[in-house]
Amino acid sequence: VQLQASGGGLVQPGGSLRLSCAASGFSLNYYAMGWFRQVPGKEREFVAGIRKFSSGINYDDSVKGRFTISRDNTKKTVYLQMNSLKPEDTAVYFCAASSRTIQSTIHMSRMYDYWGQGTLVTVSS
Repeated sequence: VQLQASGGGLVQPGGSLRLSCAASGFSLNYYAMGWFRQVPGKEREFVAGIRKFSSGINYDDSVKGRFTISRDNTKKTVYLQMNSLKPEDTAVYFCAASSRTIQSTIHMSRMYDYWGQGTLVTVSS
Protein backbone atom coordinates (compact mmCIF):
# COMPACT_ATOMS: atom_id res chain seq x y z
CA VAL A 1 0.00 0.00 0.00
CA GLN A 2 1.49 3.31 -1.04
CA LEU A 3 0.49 6.93 -1.50
CA GLN A 4 2.84 9.11 -3.51
CA ALA A 5 2.34 12.87 -3.30
CA SER A 6 3.88 15.16 -5.88
CA GLY A 7 3.54 18.62 -7.39
CA GLY A 8 4.99 20.78 -4.66
CA GLY A 9 7.45 23.56 -5.30
CA LEU A 10 8.21 27.23 -4.98
CA VAL A 11 5.53 29.66 -6.13
CA GLN A 12 4.98 33.39 -5.74
CA PRO A 13 2.06 34.74 -3.71
CA GLY A 14 -1.07 34.70 -5.82
CA GLY A 15 0.20 31.79 -7.87
CA SER A 16 -1.16 28.28 -8.33
CA LEU A 17 -0.01 24.70 -7.89
CA ARG A 18 -1.69 21.36 -8.37
CA LEU A 19 -0.74 18.54 -6.06
CA SER A 20 -1.31 14.93 -7.03
CA CYS A 21 -1.54 11.84 -4.86
CA ALA A 22 -1.15 8.51 -6.63
CA ALA A 23 -2.34 5.39 -4.85
CA SER A 24 -1.03 1.89 -5.37
CA GLY A 25 -1.62 -1.45 -3.71
CA PHE A 26 -5.27 -0.84 -2.87
CA SER A 27 -8.49 0.22 -4.51
CA LEU A 28 -9.09 3.94 -4.11
CA ASN A 29 -12.82 3.42 -4.67
CA TYR A 30 -13.51 2.45 -1.07
CA TYR A 31 -11.53 5.18 0.64
CA ALA A 32 -12.13 8.74 1.59
CA MET A 33 -9.10 10.87 0.80
CA GLY A 34 -7.70 13.86 2.59
CA TRP A 35 -5.02 16.48 2.27
CA PHE A 36 -3.27 17.74 5.39
CA ARG A 37 -0.37 20.10 5.88
CA GLN A 38 2.26 20.69 8.50
CA VAL A 39 4.84 23.32 9.30
CA PRO A 40 7.75 22.73 11.68
CA GLY A 41 6.74 23.02 15.30
CA LYS A 42 3.03 22.83 14.61
CA GLU A 43 0.52 20.02 14.47
CA ARG A 44 -0.61 18.55 11.20
CA GLU A 45 -3.77 20.31 10.07
CA PHE A 46 -6.63 19.38 7.82
CA VAL A 47 -6.85 21.10 4.44
CA ALA A 48 -9.47 19.24 2.41
CA GLY A 49 -11.24 15.91 2.26
CA ILE A 50 -13.33 14.05 -0.28
CA ARG A 51 -15.50 11.05 0.41
CA LYS A 52 -15.82 7.91 -1.67
CA PHE A 53 -17.23 8.54 -5.14
CA SER A 54 -16.97 12.28 -4.42
CA SER A 55 -20.13 12.05 -2.32
CA GLY A 56 -19.02 14.80 0.01
CA ILE A 57 -16.26 17.41 0.16
CA ASN A 58 -14.99 19.46 3.09
CA TYR A 59 -12.47 22.29 3.28
CA ASP A 60 -10.80 24.07 6.12
CA ASP A 61 -12.04 27.64 6.29
CA SER A 62 -8.55 28.94 5.54
CA VAL A 63 -8.58 27.46 2.02
CA LYS A 64 -12.26 27.67 1.06
CA GLY A 65 -12.71 29.36 -2.28
CA ARG A 66 -9.03 28.94 -3.16
CA PHE A 67 -8.38 25.19 -3.07
CA THR A 68 -10.26 22.41 -4.85
CA ILE A 69 -9.97 18.72 -4.07
CA SER A 70 -10.93 16.14 -6.67
CA ARG A 71 -10.41 12.48 -7.36
CA ASP A 72 -10.17 10.19 -10.35
CA ASN A 73 -10.75 6.65 -9.13
CA THR A 74 -9.90 5.13 -12.52
CA LYS A 75 -6.46 6.75 -12.35
CA LYS A 76 -6.21 6.07 -8.61
CA THR A 77 -5.24 9.68 -8.10
CA VAL A 78 -6.45 12.53 -5.91
CA TYR A 79 -5.70 16.15 -6.70
CA LEU A 80 -5.50 19.39 -4.79
CA GLN A 81 -5.71 22.46 -7.00
CA MET A 82 -4.37 25.43 -5.06
CA ASN A 83 -5.03 28.94 -6.35
CA SER A 84 -4.38 32.40 -4.93
CA LEU A 85 -1.63 30.97 -2.77
CA LYS A 86 -0.50 32.91 0.28
CA PRO A 87 2.75 32.75 2.26
CA GLU A 88 0.83 31.14 5.12
CA ASP A 89 0.05 28.18 2.84
CA THR A 90 3.73 27.24 3.02
CA ALA A 91 3.95 23.73 4.48
CA VAL A 92 4.60 20.10 3.73
CA TYR A 93 1.41 18.69 2.26
CA PHE A 94 0.39 15.11 2.91
CA CYS A 95 -2.29 12.99 1.32
CA ALA A 96 -4.03 10.28 3.28
CA ALA A 97 -6.62 7.54 2.80
CA SER A 98 -9.33 6.46 5.20
CA SER A 99 -11.66 3.47 5.12
CA ARG A 100 -13.40 4.55 8.32
CA THR A 101 -14.19 8.21 8.18
CA ILE A 102 -17.60 9.74 7.71
CA GLN A 103 -18.42 13.30 6.76
CA SER A 104 -18.26 14.58 10.32
CA THR A 105 -14.83 13.07 10.98
CA ILE A 106 -13.14 13.62 7.63
CA HIS A 107 -11.01 16.40 9.14
CA MET A 108 -9.54 14.13 11.86
CA SER A 109 -6.08 12.82 11.06
CA ARG A 110 -6.50 9.85 13.39
CA MET A 111 -9.24 8.48 11.13
CA TYR A 112 -6.79 7.93 8.27
CA ASP A 113 -5.16 4.56 7.63
CA TYR A 114 -2.50 5.37 5.05
CA TRP A 115 -0.29 8.41 4.55
CA GLY A 116 1.93 9.64 1.74
CA GLN A 117 5.42 10.98 2.27
CA GLY A 118 4.60 14.66 1.83
CA THR A 119 5.47 17.30 -0.74
CA LEU A 120 6.81 20.74 0.15
CA VAL A 121 4.94 23.84 -0.96
CA THR A 122 6.73 27.16 -0.50
CA VAL A 123 4.91 30.41 -1.22
CA SER A 124 7.37 33.28 -1.31
CA SER A 125 8.38 36.21 -3.44
